[in-house]
Amino acid sequence: MTVYVGLGANLRDREATLRRAIELLREDGDIDVLEVSTVRETDPVGFTDQPRFLNAAVALETDLSPQSLLERLLAVERRLGRTREGQRFGPRTIDLDLLLYGDETVNEPGVTVPHPRLHERRFALEPLVELDPDLVVPGRGRVSDLLAGLE
Repeated sequence: MTVYVGLGANLRDREATLRRAIELLREDGDIDVLEVSTVRETDPVGFTDQPRFLNAAVALETDLSPQSLLERLLAVERRLGRTREGQRFGPRTIDLDLLLYGDETVNEPGVTVPHPRLHERRFALEPLVELDPDLVVPGRGRVSDLLAGLE
């Protein structure tokens, strides 16, 4: 299954943290990293009184279930110092979001795919368009059309 994960960081050495997260994904025997977008600096969304983010996306190949993949992503976050304390949408060392799981729609406890706010987030759509402009968000349409709708 081809899946897409968004990465973001706005604390410490943001670029090194993103690189290390990708390395940890590459080291996982159940995940193949197919492609990595360029890294872009973005303004925070929601809670804006925080440092700017570096964001990227990766295309992965895996046979892991959405729940199992999410557990692996959370384990990478923990290894890189992510805590869930403080304000929601606040500053973080690393954030790995499961954006798309093939063309599937998943609503399980703790896992919602496609990511519920993907269609309204430029910082997530831009790297996806770079990876595959024809990529479809189930129930929403092509990522390139969704991004154009934000402009």
